[in-house]
Amino acid sequence: MKAIVFEKYGPPEVLKIMDIEKPIPKDNEILIKVIASTVSTGDWRMRKPDPMLARLVNGLLKPKKIKILGFELAGIVEAVGKGVARFNKGDEVFAFTGFKFGAYAEFICMSEVTAPKNGMVELKPKNMTFEKAAALPGGGLTALVFARTAQIKSGQKVLIHGASGNVGSYALQIAKHIGAQVTGVTSTTNLEMIKSLGADFVIDYKKHDFTQSGEKYNIVFDAVGKLSPSKAKKALSSDGHFFSVMKSGEIKLGDLLHLKELVEEGVVQPFIDRIYRMEQIIEAHRYAELGHKRANIVIKIAE
Repeated sequence: MKAIVFEKYGPPEVLKIMDIEKPIPKDNEILIKVIASTVSTGDWRMRKPDPMLARLVNGLLKPKKIKILGFELAGIVEAVGKGVARFNKGDEVFAFTGFKFGAYAEFICMSEVTAPKNGMVELKPKNMTFEKAAALPGGGLTALVFARTAQIKSGQKVLIHGASGNVGSYALQIAKHIGAQVTGVTSTTNLEMIKSLGADFVIDYKKHDFTQSGEKYNIVFDAVGKLSPSKAKKALSSDGHFFSVMKSGEIKLGDLLHLKELVEEGVVQPFIDRIYRMEQIIEAHRYAELGHKRANIVIKIAE
């Protein structure tokens, strides 16, 4: 099978399409034919590596543990191992592979047993394409964790810094579903995008500093990890709280299923900036690394 492999750290050009052995599902595993994956911040940071701490996880001088990136996908069950009860051959699924990565390949084996750190698989939302379903797990799960940790309530005023990003776009929709009044902070080119996702108010950070407006919020969520607590505090009400994607809580069992249900109810919809073919992986990583992408970049692995 073909897979996108990196055997040394560095720029997007280290990514190579190679022929590797097709995996065989073990007991309680399913073999998934990958239709689509994505380019997340975690992918290009692991490739560089940035931060350098990634070397401690994946090899000091070169990648050893993780050589195939991609930790979200959508595809079709190709085969099932002994003991598998939740899935059948032909099922359309979407998945979060956790810190094992591995979705940049034509096939991947995953355990049917849900385990947040080692991967989670569910049937794909019925009302969604493979491309859109692949863009759900990473940002959607992180946004769910934020909403649960922040204990958002109807009527609260919530500001999302980086609302046009992967996590921010989902957090905006989930907060609106709960009943919060949501203000999205983004750049000029993305104002209409976050309005379309349901933001009550939008702020162009290139023109206005939300901490100087005098407006106070119950919750300020930094969805891109670039806002300091001291700055956020200036926009918080006396009982307000600041949350950052850099210190998010833990994904729980059932979260991926909950995300699927929100999609099928029409609450959450992924926004896709660009779709690239597998052969365009270098171009896709180069674009993602610029830091200007809107929500999700999808990689089409197969038809």
